[in-house]
Amino acid sequence: MAFVFKSAFRKQGLFVPFLNAVRGMSSSGGPTPPFTTLSISQPLDTITHVEISRPEKRNAMNKAFWLEMVDCFNQIAEDPECRAVVFSGAGKLFTSGIDLMGMAGDILQPVGDDTARISWNLRRTISKYQETFSVIEKCPKPVIVAIHGACIGGGVDLITACDIRLCTQDAWFQVKEVDIGLAADVGTLQRLPRVIGSRSLVNELALTARKMYADEAKSCGLVSRVFPDKETMMAGALEMAQEIASKSPVAVQGTKVNLIYSRDHSVPDSLNYMNTWNMSMLQTQDLMKSAQAAMEKKNLKEIIFSKL
Repeated sequence: MAFVFKSAFRKQGLFVPFLNAVRGMSSSGGPTPPFTTLSISQPLDTITHVEISRPEKRNAMNKAFWLEMVDCFNQIAEDPECRAVVFSGAGKLFTSGIDLMGMAGDILQPVGDDTARISWNLRRTISKYQETFSVIEKCPKPVIVAIHGACIGGGVDLITACDIRLCTQDAWFQVKEVDIGLAADVGTLQRLPRVIGSRSLVNELALTARKMYADEAKSCGLVSRVFPDKETMMAGALEMAQEIASKSPVAVQGTKVNLIYSRDHSVPDSLNYMNTWNMSMLQTQDLMKSAQAAMEKKNLKEIIFSKL
């Protein structure tokens, strides 16, 4: 299925200088039709930039957002030209989390003739919202998330489903759900313990809803790098995405799939899965191309790998 939001420069095959690409990522022109909450662009040829684009609402996650994320990442997963994704938020902060006013109907007024039917309908609704962030994990393209300012509630659910997390010095994180009377139910309680090594710290953050600032986020492993400001961070994210995109897509996507599998399975099971995976994936031409480039001391960016 072809992307509905292909950029003009990709269609025309035009060269976009790196600096202009960074500037373009930092200045959203609003949502990209048919989306109403997401801005999609291709700052460089094999890199897709996805941006939450509701700055006037502090990038709060309304009903449309939860549906559009699934559509967006399903398309990215199938796009043979995309090899890496950068995800960010427009405006002064990353996201303020769930749009309580916009979502009140689904949460506070579930439909059903009795308790059992109301419960089943709520279960379907929660499952649908869980898929909004699980789709990031299911997408075989590596996703780098760049966080600035506040990352609250659903924002933590979102970033823990991403592969690489970067933030600015002014970023802060908050598992906010207990403050609004519910347990986080779309990924934080399941993924955050696997991201942060300390179960005690995870429990503290989830049970107290206190803020975690950038330095602590770096020291505990929630993010891997901290940048002085958003522009520098976006440049770093794009450079990292470009480095990933220069490598064999067979190798990169296989690595992501197996990293996620090994997180959720035992070492013997994961080795067996890897064995089955590579008995076919080792038959790629990319292996010979990469080996030849190494012997000839060529940069992988000079090697042309087929689309995947």
